[in-house]
Amino acid sequence: MAIKIYHNPRCSKSRQTLALLQERNIEPEIVEYLKTPPRVEEIEDLLRKLGAEPREIIRSGEAEYKDAGLDDQSLSRDQLIRAIHEHPKLLQRPIVVVDDKATIGRPPEQVLEILP
Repeated sequence: MAIKIYHNPRCSKSRQTLALLQERNIEPEIVEYLKTPPRVEEIEDLLRKLGAEPREIIRSGEAEYKDAGLDDQSLSRDQLIRAIHEHPKLLQRPIVVVDDKATIGRPPEQVLEILP
């Protein structure tokens, strides 16, 4: 079983989610997505595993959201995915992936739903 967390160590929810996993003796692969932005294909895979669309995983409160004009509802799915790739700060966090499922750890306990 492969478990991965898209993690921002400066985010309290991300730290809480990682601690929750570690309390269960799970040492996930940690992806610090601000240092290593996910590729476009990786974001598409995350969306598939989450059962979500790009707007559902974009942090609309970030300055980059407004600066990039992402509130424009006419933007395509591909344009939004590319924006997440180019501005990884926009990615909701944390995202935990377990095999072929994923969830956003808000609240952190939500990740328990996809653990075996």
